Amino acid sequence: MAGHDEPPTEPTVVDADETTDTDDENDETESNTDTFSRKYVERLRRENAGYRERANRADELARRLHTALIQATGRLADPTDLPFDAAHLDDSDALETAIDELLTAKPHLASRRPFGDVGQGNRGGASEPPVNLADMLRARA
Repeated sequence: MAGHDEPPTEPTVVDADETTDTDDENDETESNTDTFSRKYVERLRRENAGYRERANRADELARRLHTALIQATGRLADPTDLPFDAAHLDDSDALETAIDELLTAKPHLASRRPFGDVGQGNRGGASEPPVNLADMLRARA
């Protein structure tokens, strides 16, 4: 750098003897490491596999509970529209708030409730007797 009177530093030279010493030490530590028997390692793997299966089952059950809680509110047509959140399982207010926010953003996801008279349409006059197919067949015979 211009204006500095410091001499440039030279790279340090490492003796070849020092590097071979450290290599020997590394080999020595690797050979002294503890190893576990195959039987012990397999037992640990089986145990961990069991824990993973239990955790996966717990996650699956939590998702099913989340879907059931949403379905119980009856506010969404499809309960899977609301993404899973573990906080909804413990706090019903958080679940209600999340459903409100979802319905505000996407009102078309709300469940549809039929209203009015299901039997709408022409029902015939009140003075007309109901249709009797047996009488119609007898009249033509």
